[in-house]
Amino acid sequence: MHRIRFFARSLLPVAVLAAIPVLAAAPAASGAVTAQAARTASGPELLAKAAPDECFAGIGQPYPAGPPCQEGKAKVNQSYVWGLAQSGDRVWFGTGANVQCLTLGTSLAQTTPTQNNDYVCEYGSSQLGNQLSQKIGGLGGNLGTLGSSLGSLSGAGNLAAGLGDWRAPKVYVYQTSTGKLTDKTADINNASSNDSLRLNTTVGMRAAGAYNGVVLLGGPGLLGINLFAFDSNSGKYLGSTSLNQYGNIRHFVVADGALYAGVGIGPEGQGGGAVLRWTGNKSNPFKFTAVGYLPSQVADLVVHQGRIFVTTWPSAGGSTKATAAGLWMSAPLANGQPGLTKDDATSWRQVWGVSQYEPDPVVAKTYGLGSLASYGGYLYWGTMHVPLQATAAMVKQYKPANDQQGALAVVNTQRTASIFRAANFDKGRPTVDLLYGAAQLPAYDPKANNGAGAWHLASTGYKPKWGAAGFGNAYNNYTWSMVVAGGSLYVGTMDWGQISQYSPAKALPGVRAAFGTPDPKTYGADLWAFDSPQSPARPVNTTGLGNYFNYGVRNMVTDGTAIYLGMANPMNLRTDKGDNVPEGGWELIRLRTNGNIRPAAHRLSRGY
Repeated sequence: MHRIRFFARSLLPVAVLAAIPVLAAAPAASGAVTAQAARTASGPELLAKAAPDECFAGIGQPYPAGPPCQEGKAKVNQSYVWGLAQSGDRVWFGTGANVQCLTLGTSLAQTTPTQNNDYVCEYGSSQLGNQLSQKIGGLGGNLGTLGSSLGSLSGAGNLAAGLGDWRAPKVYVYQTSTGKLTDKTADINNASSNDSLRLNTTVGMRAAGAYNGVVLLGGPGLLGINLFAFDSNSGKYLGSTSLNQYGNIRHFVVADGALYAGVGIGPEGQGGGAVLRWTGNKSNPFKFTAVGYLPSQVADLVVHQGRIFVTTWPSAGGSTKATAAGLWMSAPLANGQPGLTKDDATSWRQVWGVSQYEPDPVVAKTYGLGSLASYGGYLYWGTMHVPLQATAAMVKQYKPANDQQGALAVVNTQRTASIFRAANFDKGRPTVDLLYGAAQLPAYDPKANNGAGAWHLASTGYKPKWGAAGFGNAYNNYTWSMVVAGGSLYVGTMDWGQISQYSPAKALPGVRAAFGTPDPKTYGADLWAFDSPQSPARPVNTTGLGNYFNYGVRNMVTDGTAIYLGMANPMNLRTDKGDNVPEGGWELIRLRTNGNIRPAAHRLSRGY
């Protein structure tokens, strides 16, 4: 059975995009619009938003000229603010296009074209997909060099189909003092053929970091990760490179006078993970030293009480036994030379693992750990759960004998994001609190009923301090971003309630049995805030910050006076400003922290 990953981890099969010319689909001038007037300073301010960049005339049909579209319907492909960094009065970010379609197509191998009112995934029927099929067919045995990066895909045809909705990412800078948005994508394309090739073989700009006058953006690409550098003061493009030994990059962090990044080694982190220290400068922006090696790919990283802590995602490690996600701690940053060095690479210590909470060992290996933050003397972190991935793992492990057992697997394997915190890491075993989660979770006993197997509720070993997982919303599946600003800790989620209606037909009843039917009034990503370590979180906004199609707060940064939020919104067919439905495509939003942050108004669409 194919692995089920609705919201991508690593999409390295994009390597084959190098074999074909990129489709030029008559984009709008910058692919984005500034939109400060759309929401006011009393709540979320919409600073910029993806603009329609293609015309869609039906699955498999040629793309008409535009936009504006004289034929067909305007479509917005750029869906995620995937990497976000702040430097002075500038916020830099990179995008990912049609990320949901790419993940469904390459990881789930769901390559039957689909279209609904919200989005379309053409897969192999797209014009790009057709060209991919032809080109890949000519590659023949050369595809074997991609090795395990092809994952569970069954043949070149599925690979081509899975990539049919890919579009090249974009890079922007927003100047907070003037409100000016500048598209920097052309700077890369016009620099050289190599720079353009790297950009056009990059899945998306999944990570961004800024330090010492340099901004770095990058993501998975041609047999490695591609990185692009800019002068953060002048905006000048500095060049690009590919680091072929790494397969993924998600986040950067500045710690004790140095910039660090977390990566996965090899395709999908199958070689483990690493922490890299940036040792470059404007003249040579791509120098790194490995200062940490971990058994799993790094998801996020933060500084806490003089050390770097990282969360990881599970990875196979080149064997059939997966390495579960965990929380890892570095040596003290003040030991020896300032910051971490190559001598610290093997000194990292795991201080918590998901198996200490999840009672089912198969489900535990599908957990990811997400964002984390240092606040009030505690380290906070949360879990991440790709919808139905645990179900796929359970079915593969135990092979249900009938549909009834398969339905029970769907019901009992679904999980919601849980929030933890801990202190006293220097005193042996840390003291861990479960803030939002469950005291019991379903676990499978394959030996029960004379070997027929059975589900039962098992203790997690914790009692939630303040409430149920997902801040009480079962469809909050990702703890996607955290930031400390204005004396509070803000937590951004992914909420898949609205898109759950498009789950596979067989799985949807089980999802509803596990989580209930979501209320349309709760659609959209959540933003919660802890105002002190002694109090529970309060809801800042639970409906996508003014657009319930914003299903995720993908990134957050702060400049001391405001939080800048990069949103995920893959609803590529929602482009009609004349109806009462919000629009699709990424959004950059600002929340002021020097006053009361008020919830955004929720707009209901017709038919809900």
